[in-house]
Amino acid sequence: MGPCRNPISWAVRLGAVLLPVLVAACGQDEADATAKAKLDSPRAVRLVPAEAGSLPRVVTVTGTLAAEDQVVLNTKVPGRLDQLPVDLGSVVHHGDVVAVLDLTDFRLRVEQAETALAQARARLGVTLDGAGDAIQPEKTSLVRQARAVVDQARRQRERLTTLHQEGILAKSELDQVDADFRVAEARLQEAFEEVRNRQAIVAERRAALGLAQQRLADATLRAPFDGAVRERHLSVGAYLEVGQAVVTIVRMDPLRLRLAVPERDAASIRTGQRVHLREEGTSTAAEGNLVRLSPAVDEGTRTLMIEAEIPNPDGALRPGAFATADIVVDPQESVVLLPASAIVSFAGVTKVVTVVDGRAVEKRVQIGRRAGDRVEVLTGLTAGEAVVAEPGNLTAGQPVAVE
Repeated sequence: MGPCRNPISWAVRLGAVLLPVLVAACGQDEADATAKAKLDSPRAVRLVPAEAGSLPRVVTVTGTLAAEDQVVLNTKVPGRLDQLPVDLGSVVHHGDVVAVLDLTDFRLRVEQAETALAQARARLGVTLDGAGDAIQPEKTSLVRQARAVVDQARRQRERLTTLHQEGILAKSELDQVDADFRVAEARLQEAFEEVRNRQAIVAERRAALGLAQQRLADATLRAPFDGAVRERHLSVGAYLEVGQAVVTIVRMDPLRLRLAVPERDAASIRTGQRVHLREEGTSTAAEGNLVRLSPAVDEGTRTLMIEAEIPNPDGALRPGAFATADIVVDPQESVVLLPASAIVSFAGVTKVVTVVDGRAVEKRVQIGRRAGDRVEVLTGLTAGEAVVAEPGNLTAGQPVAVE
């Protein structure tokens, strides 16, 4: 009976509970009504047309920079390393001295060969300090002496032949003179052969001198081209055998960029095409030309190996570095372009918004390269179609008013 005694009190309490609920419900209805009114009211938009333009079509691949030339300088002669004026990273030019062996023994061998040559030239009868080794055999003392003996024997035979014909000289004496004449002729021929032998000895000694001089020159190692020292293998004082490595030199300009192009893009690759290079991990960029193509596709990787020549006059690029390259296969490819602000990407879906009968309509597109503030549209849109310039949070079906 207690609660029924005061119904007014219960009504007051119930009103206090229901009033906030009713007020909240009214506020939600008003917010929904306001949102619906905003949704139903046309949103002002600005349209931009998709434009037909041109962009260079490129094939993007990764590869490795390599030196155009790399050589390990080895010794051609044995000896002790006396000088090594270069070290890791040293810049060298063609003909620069890279290493020098101890030259004492080599110089002594040259002097020895020069003395032997002078001795042989003296026996031949030519001047000791002359460069020419040719001499007419008739002018040598050996031949002149033998020829004089032949002439004397001939005259003696002629005199005795006359006496024999007159009956004064016996036949046996004439036979002896004739034999002496034939011996003299044989000795003359022998003198000619001796002169030719001495000429051969002179030629041999000159070759020995040239070899000694070449060994002296080989004791000094010189850079075969402009480049830089990649590795130093020895230190001063070490004894070098024939063929032992001293330093490794690489040519820094130009460099080779070796790339593996996927088989699907191989048909569009040609020599002479422009290559834009970005070295991995740095902002260094460079350009070059495609110069070499492999004649076959690798069956294991299904790629075509190619090489580009990249100028590197300042040495900013380094052999062995990883790089990304854009091969320009078509410098002026026709494309459809849109401002980047007209593209909406969400949850892996790329789309644009068009206007049909006063309402927003979404269209999926596939985009490609960027050119400044414009984006290439690969599929989903044709040149001339108008899209909303800045769709923002504009949804499909929402009424719009074109400015």
